[in-house]
Parts: sequence; C-alpha cells; structure tokens
Amino acid sequence: MGISDRRLQYETDGLDLDDLLPNPVDLLIRWHDQAEAAGAAEPNAMVLSTLNEDGHPDGRVVLARDISDVGITFYSNRESAKGQQIARDQRASATFAWLQLHRSVRVQGSIALASDEVSDAYFASRPRSSQIGAWASPQSEVIGTRLELDERVAEIEEQFDGQDVPRPPYWGGYILSIDSIEFWQGRPSRLHDRFRYSRHGNVWRAVRLAP
Repeated sequence: MGISDRRLQYETDGLDLDDLLPNPVDLLIRWHDQAEAAGAAEPNAMVLSTLNEDGHPDGRVVLARDISDVGITFYSNRESAKGQQIARDQRASATFAWLQLHRSVRVQGSIALASDEVSDAYFASRPRSSQIGAWASPQSEVIGTRLELDERVAEIEEQFDGQDVPRPPYWGGYILSIDSIEFWQGRPSRLHDRFRYSRHGNVWRAVRLAP
C-alpha cells in the first residue's frame, strides 16, 4: 500500500459547542489527561514552530511541562537554534496530536522567558543524567563524532562528582501564551469538527470552522 492509498475512517463521537468549556485551557488539560489515560506515548509532546532568520517556520517536538492560564511551559537550551529564533521573534505556534483519539490541538501565541526560580525548580527535578546532558551538549552546534559528546559527558560528570548539578546559565524555561487555540476532532468522511477560540479581553469566544 502506498502513501496515497492509505485511508482511515475516524469513527469517533463528534464535538459540538455544548461539549466545549468556557475556558479552552481547561479543555486542553482535559484532552491531555484523556490522551494519557488512553495510553498515548508522551501525551505532553507538541510540535513547537518558531521563525528562523529567513522568516521560515521551523518546527521540532518538545515536551510541555505545564499548562495553565499563563500559557504552556517548556524548557530548552537558550543558545540552541530554537532559543536564538525565540530571541529574535517571539511569535510561535504549538501543535498537539493524539492520533489514538483522532484529536489535535493548535495553539498560537508569543513566547516569554520563565523566571529563574521556575527554571531552577524544574532543573532540580530532572534526572541527574539529564542535568549532566544539559551541560555537556552544545545543542544545535555541529560536532564531529559521538565520541566527542561522550567525552564531554565524562568531563562534566567528573566536574560535578559528589555534588548537586546546578542549572546552566544558558538553560531555562519558556512560556508560550495561548492567544488563539483550535480543537480538532476527527469524523467520518473527513467532515471533521473544528472549533477555534480567540481571546477578547478576559473573555474567550469559540466559533466552528469548516473542515
């Protein structure tokens, strides 16, 4: 079977205005939790898209670590490609896809830095090996071989032997604001249900979109 021949009918319950919540952040959290309960691998994974120096969208998968009215929090090396792009242009989008449930969510907003306190607390909660990796990897830079990275890991392990690993000064959290958010529920015959929320002051308004 070729790619063009693949067909999957989405035999799932529909989504209507009555199924929505006044606050879309609450609905996003509900859908995340339902995906987790359904056994989705990495239900907090999202494709984060930023703009590169040429203005082209650049996407990669990151893990959301908090979802609230403030926004969606994730963490990264701030000297990485994504970090440099965010520093130039804070506009961004994120897409969650829970294919087991025939659902996806799209978010548009802008990115701000999380506080040092928030970044410190999350870094301290990470496994030690991940903390070491944050120091060892010059994220997005060209390296020659895997051996170079392994040697760098060994050096950092020796440097912090017998002590807590502090957060690197170039590593920390980001918060993507939720300015617009769309919920997509797959339906038969590609006649999917789509609802987009937009913020009007302190009030959210939802409209149905054609599939």
